Amino acid sequence: MSRYPEWERDGADWPNREASHFVAADGYRWHVQEIGSGPVCLLLHGTGAATHSWRDVLPLLAQHYRVIAMDLPGHGFTRPNLGRRATLPGMAASVGVLLDELGAVPDLIVGHSAGVAIGLQLALTRGWEARVVGFTPALMPFPGLAARLFPALAKILFSNPFVAIIFARLASGPGETAKFLQRATGSIIDANGERYYQRLFRTSGHCDGAIRMMANWQLEPLRDRLGAVAAPVLLVHGARDAAIAEKDVLAAAALIPGCQTQRVAHGHLAHEEAPAEAVAIITAFAQDTAPA
Repeated sequence: MSRYPEWERDGADWPNREASHFVAADGYRWHVQEIGSGPVCLLLHGTGAATHSWRDVLPLLAQHYRVIAMDLPGHGFTRPNLGRRATLPGMAASVGVLLDELGAVPDLIVGHSAGVAIGLQLALTRGWEARVVGFTPALMPFPGLAARLFPALAKILFSNPFVAIIFARLASGPGETAKFLQRATGSIIDANGERYYQRLFRTSGHCDGAIRMMANWQLEPLRDRLGAVAAPVLLVHGARDAAIAEKDVLAAAALIPGCQTQRVAHGHLAHEEAPAEAVAIITAFAQDTAPA
């Protein structure tokens, strides 16, 4: 079992590998996928995922956009900077530095789960007027007792170096990754998707990156700034989402001026279950909200 995913081995058949390259920015060596031309569309995956999450969405969007996706710090093939905490403002700022290095300002930001929070944080901090589409967005803090217990639990897990190793060993068992994904997300994805998740989950470094992100995630400051979002936003909720409740998606939407919502018949990984439908939603929203 490897500590981190290795590009030459684990990335040998990585989806959209021909679009991959590595970029040094803000203390990280980022795995970036970039394809297409035209207005910039930024793709931001959620906790525990990587660029493979957009494997079927990216080439479809590349027919209309210059699409940029990356593995977030500590995820996939972007190794962590252990001297930094994986906070929401910090991670968003680092993505911004990467985009500066690429000479890209997004016209459209598409995020999944925690990636939606990163996209909105980045747009607010940079003053960008990029339109935002958020699939099964994780934007609202845990309520009440859970608000104290969940970050505390994540910090305990993060402080124990054996937790990520144990999780990686469990995920290596036959069929365990598929069971975990279905239980945690409510989604049933294709065999290729399961295979890529298993490949990442069996490396303790990737698992550690996800735990590190959860341990430092605080959504209250972003929630309090959502009223300042000026660009159009669409939040998409999955009817079978086992991770994010519909009421939390609607609560976040109510804080964003003019925010639209849409319900789809999928789980938390809706964009992986039905990529063509996801792209249709994205492009329709982009066309409807295009500047005059």
